[in-house]
Amino acid sequence: MSSVRERIRGSIPALITPMKDGKVDEAAFRKLVNWQIEQGSHGLVPCGTTGESPTLSHDEHMRVVEICVEEARGRVPVIAGAGSNSTAEAISLTEHAKKVGADAVLSVTGYYNKPSQDGMYRHYAAIVDAVDIPVLVYNIPGRAIVEMSVELMGRLAKLKNIVGVKDATANLARPLRERAACGKEWRLISGEDATTLGYMVQGGHGCISVTANVAPKLCADFQNACAQSAWDTALALQEQLMPLHDAMFVEPSPAPVKYAGSLLGICTEEVRLPLVSATDAAKAKVREAMQFAGLKV
Repeated sequence: MSSVRERIRGSIPALITPMKDGKVDEAAFRKLVNWQIEQGSHGLVPCGTTGESPTLSHDEHMRVVEICVEEARGRVPVIAGAGSNSTAEAISLTEHAKKVGADAVLSVTGYYNKPSQDGMYRHYAAIVDAVDIPVLVYNIPGRAIVEMSVELMGRLAKLKNIVGVKDATANLARPLRERAACGKEWRLISGEDATTLGYMVQGGHGCISVTANVAPKLCADFQNACAQSAWDTALALQEQLMPLHDAMFVEPSPAPVKYAGSLLGICTEEVRLPLVSATDAAKAKVREAMQFAGLKV
């Protein structure tokens, strides 16, 4: 497990799930996975929030994870989205990820049903008791309503197979507090592109990124600079990427990133209801930010 833990680092795109005429576009997804690896991405997350996991059927979800593992062929770690607000469902998705060869899973806190800190602890304990696979817990209070305390992270860090966190709080006091509570082996992965530079300076190991879907080389270069403590280079790259980070959330994600992907020929801009495609005003901002970043559109 330690080797998997150490491989969870750098620029890790939270992959979009390309759609075409209401169905998952498997051919486009295969191309996306290979392009990401060729461009220098250090890992892959299929079926996260950006992958529209809430509107994928179980069969679609499992198929997307399978394709990602097949195409990655061990070149980079695959961290499969396998979370749910139902512990039994999360265990089932985690079992499937393990069965098809994912290297680890990303497991979100119980959104909507608002569990207590102890409820979240027992949720994760049940998952790791049931399945022997490294788990990144996913702290995203903006979507889940509940927030995992630093104290809870310290308890979770003692459980076998819980290796770290995807932190989408944008709270830059968290990484240092978690290093103290969880130990230096705890993987600190940002889930918020705009604040990743500050996160990395304070001991972060990488970012599960929306922007990396469409600017994988720039995001990988940024993470490589951070890993080398080349902070001037990292700052220059983050300045180049910042308008794009902002544009990815100018309307509900992943509509903006799918529009950006459509400009690059990666996918259609299609999303599933209740999400809708980006408006013309959002599209203009996305295109402008892509041009600022130096992407050819």
